Amino acid sequence: MQNDQATYSWWSREQRPYTLAELIVDGVVHVLGLVVAVAAGSILLAFAILETAPEAVPALAVYVGSLIAVLGVSLAYNLWPVSPVKMLLARFDQAAIFLFIAGTYTPFLAVLGGSTTGILMTTFVWGASLIGVALKLIVPERFGRLAIALYLAIGWSGILVFQSLAQSLPPTTMWLLVAGGVTYSMGIIFHLWEKLKFQNALWHVFVVVGASLHLWAVIDCMVIHRLN
Repeated sequence: MQNDQATYSWWSREQRPYTLAELIVDGVVHVLGLVVAVAAGSILLAFAILETAPEAVPALAVYVGSLIAVLGVSLAYNLWPVSPVKMLLARFDQAAIFLFIAGTYTPFLAVLGGSTTGILMTTFVWGASLIGVALKLIVPERFGRLAIALYLAIGWSGILVFQSLAQSLPPTTMWLLVAGGVTYSMGIIFHLWEKLKFQNALWHVFVVVGASLHLWAVIDCMVIHRLN
């Protein structure tokens, strides 16, 4: 049994087994997030294709796809019983976060067009994220909690182009972006607070709320302000 626990130590940060109630609440949070992602994402793509932003459809498709993927993989991983399959899902769960961060940036950086700032930032975000994906898929046991620092570094790297984004995006979009980033960052407190009851579900509540704020930011930028 100790050997099994050692085998899973690199990906299973749980210090105690979750209760059935905790698993149910966590599952409900994930499902609600997926419903919002699919419904709002579909509306976003429909409006973009038919009316407001046909030129941004590829970027929006990448974003919506990464959002649904990260929530779906997270749901599967967190509810799967401890087994070799769960260990494999852990790799995909942690790698999907990097893709989701890059995917979230993509629509907003697309607004910057072919500018030098936009090209450099897109290259950095996707390059760093793909490196993170490779590390998580190939050598996850050597990456550990440093991944959290890299998630935050990539996630907040938009500060480097804040002025350019502020000049190109509506003010409400910028506020929603910042609010989403703060929400994600605050949620990490619960991600690390392993002994707290329902800590995993609370962490995922912050993830879903942060993702929803960013989804609304994309809708605000690509649909609402283009309909006015």
